Amino acid sequence: MLKLTGSRKSATRKITFALPSDHPAGKVSVVGNFNDWTPGTDLLKKRSNGTMSATVTLPSDYIVAFRYLGENGQWFDDQDADFVDAGASVILAPAK
Repeated sequence: MLKLTGSRKSATRKITFALPSDHPAGKVSVVGNFNDWTPGTDLLKKRSNGTMSATVTLPSDYIVAFRYLGENGQWFDDQDADFVDAGASVILAPAK
């Protein structure tokens, strides 16, 4: 699940990466071009409703490529992204 916050006039936007409560247990981080694909930089934290999420703030015109990495080395994508290719989930910059 993805949540994007920010207006077209804003210089930045917040992107919340979230996994549902029924996602397998364990530590998960979101890695992508915004954190140099470094595991552990943006760990998803457990929320009171059982979901896990992490939020990053990026320039509004930034095209985001990312994947999730589970603690067992399992990579997976987010089907809520604008598209998913062989190497990443992608969130496009909003149209101006």
